[in-house]
Amino acid sequence: MSTRAPRAWTSGFAASLARGLLGGLTLVAIVFIGGFVVFAQSLARQEPTLTIKTEGVVALTGGSDRVIEAAAFLARGQAQRLLITGVNRATRSSVLAKLLPVSHELFNCCVDLGYEAQDTAGNARETRQWAQAHHLTRSLIVVTSNYHMPRALLELSAVLPGVELYPFPVVSEHLDVADWPFNLRVARLVGGEYVKYLGALFRMSVNRDADELDVTPLRRTDALP
Repeated sequence: MSTRAPRAWTSGFAASLARGLLGGLTLVAIVFIGGFVVFAQSLARQEPTLTIKTEGVVALTGGSDRVIEAAAFLARGQAQRLLITGVNRATRSSVLAKLLPVSHELFNCCVDLGYEAQDTAGNARETRQWAQAHHLTRSLIVVTSNYHMPRALLELSAVLPGVELYPFPVVSEHLDVADWPFNLRVARLVGGEYVKYLGALFRMSVNRDADELDVTPLRRTDALP
């Protein structure tokens, strides 16, 4: 019995499988790169002008510009309270009080410092706890860097679904996100943030699917006689 036909079929199947895998990987790469370009181009190039008044303003730490801009909203009366989340445990409140453009009285009454958050998801959880503690249920201004804003809004929206979030992306004079096609340092920063954004999207999708599949088993008392 000839073995040429089975060998030819096996070889053809392997080649087809290889082409299919290569095509799939190519498609994934195209989607990934295309998504990165869209993400990079969507980052704010200029700081917006916000004139709205909200219940609170939250600053996600990572630079002094963020907390100063957030405190300015409080000082202008555009927010009733300020949360600075992710504060380094070694940072004293007296140091921040001197740095922020608010009076001593305003700092003592209306500025809250969160020391627990270690990442953006932690920032979101800390913000939710703060908002619940102070009954802030309608609107918040969110202050963070422009390249970090998409992930910050994603995390905050997940834990504060009923709260209107107004982004204020801080644009650093030392980093122009528009330079990502020409500057390797900027491309790495934006690319790293894009990967983290995708990771947060994936995690939320998995958690949502798990919640939908979490069906409470029938209790003995619910069973038919």
